[in-house]
Amino acid sequence: MFTGIVEELGELVRRDDTGGDSALVAIRGPIVTSDARHGDSISVNGVCLTVVEVDGDTFTADVMGETFRRTSLGALRPGDPVNLERAATLGSRLGGHLVQGHVDGVAEIVGRTPAEQWETVTFGLPADLARYVVEKGSITVDGVSLTVAALTAQTFSVGLIPTTLAATTLGRKGVGEPVNLEVDVLAKYVERLLTTGGRLPVGGLEAVEVSERSERISQLSANVPHDGTERSGVPA
Repeated sequence: MFTGIVEELGELVRRDDTGGDSALVAIRGPIVTSDARHGDSISVNGVCLTVVEVDGDTFTADVMGETFRRTSLGALRPGDPVNLERAATLGSRLGGHLVQGHVDGVAEIVGRTPAEQWETVTFGLPADLARYVVEKGSITVDGVSLTVAALTAQTFSVGLIPTTLAATTLGRKGVGEPVNLEVDVLAKYVERLLTTGGRLPVGGLEAVEVSERSERISQLSANVPHDGTERSGVPA
């Protein structure tokens, strides 16, 4: 789990094909490698990757063909900058929002409008993700936690402050370039609960209404007194 607050702008050092459609990538990032170990998670342009090895200020990670197909990582070339963030800890500040590092889709930058101290950037909005995006809500773009400033049926826009422009890839990418999108996972959970009518599978049995289960648990609890004795045939 990440927060969408990029720690540093790293660099893709190399990509070694490992057979089939998979590869081992090497990424330079002095900050994220300072305490990285084998098995740790690091977000690379919003994609959660697992550290294989650490060599000085560079770490390697395996990338499957599925990841290349569903994200923009396949378009990267040696020397390209990447946004890096280490996984959050329970004591971390939640400066952005909850980010899984599971990319939902790839979009393109469709417009950039500079202002004196900041810039409005507009992205295409994939149709299958549009229902999860709301004005003033959170969205992750290339691993950066951003607030949706404006929204249409096909696009969304964000305002980028000087720090974000200077410290992330979003200040360098031009119109037509791809970015990774991750919508707010809370929206997907809410949709799931609403579309299933609150029904949850229980083992291999028929689904049971959540409300019915809660009522049954309350009934059972009412039959257990605090003194540890048995009431109405229900053991304490």
